[in-house]
Amino acid sequence: MNTKQTSIKLLAAVAAMSSTQAFSALEIDLQNGDKISFGGYVKLDVRHVDGDVAYQDYWRGNNPGAIDTSHTGFNARETRFNTTYTHGDVTAFIEMDFYGGDGNEVATNSTNPRLRHAIIKYKNWIAGQYWTTFLPVNAFPEALDFAGAIVAESFVRQPQIRYTQGNFSVAVENPETWGDGTIDAPSTGGGLSGAAADSDETSPDLIASYKFKGDWGEVQVAGLLRQLDEGDAGIDETAFAANVGGRIKVGQEDDIRFQINVGESGRYVGAGMVTDIVIDPETGKVEVEETTAYTVAYRHIWNSEWRSTAYYGYAETDVLEYERSHWGVNLIKQLTPSLSVGVELGNFEVDDNSASEAIDSNYLQLSWKFTI
Repeated sequence: MNTKQTSIKLLAAVAAMSSTQAFSALEIDLQNGDKISFGGYVKLDVRHVDGDVAYQDYWRGNNPGAIDTSHTGFNARETRFNTTYTHGDVTAFIEMDFYGGDGNEVATNSTNPRLRHAIIKYKNWIAGQYWTTFLPVNAFPEALDFAGAIVAESFVRQPQIRYTQGNFSVAVENPETWGDGTIDAPSTGGGLSGAAADSDETSPDLIASYKFKGDWGEVQVAGLLRQLDEGDAGIDETAFAANVGGRIKVGQEDDIRFQINVGESGRYVGAGMVTDIVIDPETGKVEVEETTAYTVAYRHIWNSEWRSTAYYGYAETDVLEYERSHWGVNLIKQLTPSLSVGVELGNFEVDDNSASEAIDSNYLQLSWKFTI
């Protein structure tokens, strides 16, 4: 590499902090005209959870279990790294974090890297693993608790082939019918893979979205069409869901971010809240579950150093009558262009029809974040 032809470009940290989208911050021009860039961040969370819901490093839609809880945990696994290589019209992007395995707190606290994104982009095409087209990425709030109210968000990364023309996108994505109606499905939100995954799928999930953009912000409307096929449970049905979400500017710097989901979304919403098919507790029949969920967040910029986000998410299902909610409010200080520190207070609640009463836990989290 000719050092005279090398240029370095640092992105503004506040812009990077305001979105959970992947970004690359350090860009190098190579001698042959190609470019390579590196980005990501290092993040430490110190989290105290107190209440009736078991401790988790971050809340999602699953039910962690009812247990008297008063636990403090230190966690650096959200730390992530990405790299982008650009060659003419072709771009390759890879990103990983460290939520791939459970570490041992007795000694080394080791954890495994986890593939988040791996895509090839050529002109209007994307092929690889990325956020589902069903998800409006810019609707994610600036939360210290990972991605905010995941319980009410579309939250899936998966292999796909996507075509985008202007504001319109259409994609075929990896199919998976989660839950076979005869055995308990995993509650981690990870689902099944490899030989353990459902073998009946023959048709990919079909997703289309359209973005409305302007000086006021951006809103995406998306539709999901898929075939839920589980031979052991006797299910072979077409499922449909819709999602609307985005970010709307308020004044010069503030914004409102939101998502609204309705339909037979199943595994696409809540990261483990409910399976695609369930057993109706009243009839004993296998049914396709329906979910209604919404989340809203307001971000306020106090000044060049301080900002806050308050957010709320709620989700409920029709057959099993699950109800889950999560709210949080934070205060973040930008210490340097790359380093921030923040505090967040919030609550996660589970109020399922099968339980005798609602359970909830409060949490207090401190986070340090340094962007690369």
